[in-house]
Amino acid sequence: MCNKFVGSWKLISSENFDDYMKELGVGLATRKLSNLARPKTIISMKGDEVTVRTESTFKNTQITFKLGQEFQETTADGRKTKTVVTLEKGALVQVQKWNGKESTIRRKLIDGRMVVVSSS
Repeated sequence: MCNKFVGSWKLISSENFDDYMKELGVGLATRKLSNLARPKTIISMKGDEVTVRTESTFKNTQITFKLGQEFQETTADGRKTKTVVTLEKGALVQVQKWNGKESTIRRKLIDGRMVVVSSS
């Protein structure tokens, strides 16, 4: 099921990302740089491990995980989170927890495009 996400995905548009980053507590300078970036996300699989690599002029990040298993993640804005990624109703759902806070990144495919909805 995760195979359908394998590939390279380029950001085309973004809505309310600055507000989302404010909710996370991301500083102004980092938010400005992040809003200018047009990242490419590359998703690959090797056996039961999934790798999500994000490349941009701002910062490159990479996580490798097994679905349903908690792992430590250092986010692009420097947060240290306990993260779990699952498949729910055809969506790849990434839940990050840190300091009593929680953020969810939901990736789904619509008409051949990856749509990412982030909330906190």
